[in-house]
Amino acid sequence: MNGIEGKVWRFGDNVDTDQIIPAERLVSANLDHLNDFIFEKARSGFAQQVGKGDIIVAGKNFGCGSSREHAPLSLIQAGFSCIVAESFARIFYRNSMNIGLLLVECKVDAKEGDVISVDPDKGEVKAGGKIYKFPQYPGFISEMVKAGGLMNLVKEGRL
Repeated sequence: MNGIEGKVWRFGDNVDTDQIIPAERLVSANLDHLNDFIFEKARSGFAQQVGKGDIIVAGKNFGCGSSREHAPLSLIQAGFSCIVAESFARIFYRNSMNIGLLLVECKVDAKEGDVISVDPDKGEVKAGGKIYKFPQYPGFISEMVKAGGLMNLVKEGRL
């Protein structure tokens, strides 16, 4: 996977799935509109400010709460290329891998608006002139994320 570079959106600890996408917005089988409502209760107008390839940098326990996969789906639809956090809720982590959202578990010192780069193959995040290391994914997980998720591997006949 090639390196990723994007603008940082900074969040704290315990960002739950209802903050990412409120449950009351999940009333349609059409998921194309989800990105219009991400973080609408925490940050008014957030969805209109996010650009393609942006990166969320957060604290501990990102994605806690509900097990529904709408939260990582909405982040992909909004254009986020990667989420960097000190830790992730386990179900959010697994759902994200399954749909191809790159997660990096690493404590990074970056402010909102900074531009950082992430290289999953090297296990590095570069921010503010520093290099932060993180464990690389095992081969299968790396291939699944590169393919855009588990179902794409199946469609490609690789499983």
